[in-house]
Parts: sequence; C-alpha cells; structure tokens
Amino acid sequence: MDNFILPLLMGGAQSGGEAATGPAGFLTSIIPFVLIIGIFYLLIIRPQNKKRKETEKMLSALKKGDKVITIGGIHGTVQSVRETTVIIKVDDSTKIEFLRSAVSNIVTSSKEEKIEDKSDDASGSGA
Repeated sequence: MDNFILPLLMGGAQSGGEAATGPAGFLTSIIPFVLIIGIFYLLIIRPQNKKRKETEKMLSALKKGDKVITIGGIHGTVQSVRETTVIIKVDDSTKIEFLRSAVSNIVTSSKEEKIEDKSDDASGSGA
C-alpha cells in the first residue's frame, strides 16, 4: 500500500518508480492544494462573509417600531434600541431586553401578510 500512496504524495507516479524532482515535480504537488483552497474559499468562506455583512447591516438598521423575530423564535416589536441591546415588546404588558445579535431578521409587511394568509387558510380549511 505504501508503494501506491507514497508516489502520489510525492508528485504522481513516475516511470521507474522515481519521485519527481525540480520545478515540474513541485508544481504537480502544489496544484491540488491550491485548487482545494480555492474551492474552499468559493464555497465556504466567501458566502459566510457575505451573510455576516448582511446581518451586520440589518442589525445596524434596527429602529423603534420594527417588527422582528429573535433567534429563539420570539416575535415582537422593537420598543427601544440601545448600543448593544434592544427592548422588544412581545405583548401589551411584556417587554424583553435582548442583545442585538439575538435578532435573526426584521419582518417586512409583505412577509407578514403572507404568514397571516397561510394561517387563515390553515384554520379555515379544517372547518
């Protein structure tokens, strides 16, 4: 088994079982690593950075009156915004203070209408 794996790690199987030497051998052994790093960047790092920037932009744009959903699934309206926290009004008499990072998204009116329509359809179809 070592006779098969070792030449692959050393730059590919060479005629006569000799390892590649010089610039050509170095390039053939480095190219797969460069490709793996490039694919890793394109598929994982870049999309993650893009999502993080969008989330930071959304959190910095929080203002009083925005309807939000927290990462715990609590729906409410922003009552006040502080430097690192927000106070969310959940019910007429219930206000909860969260870290800004606990807000998962801001609910827009079009999403809200779609959610209400789906709940009306689900409750009306069972009757």
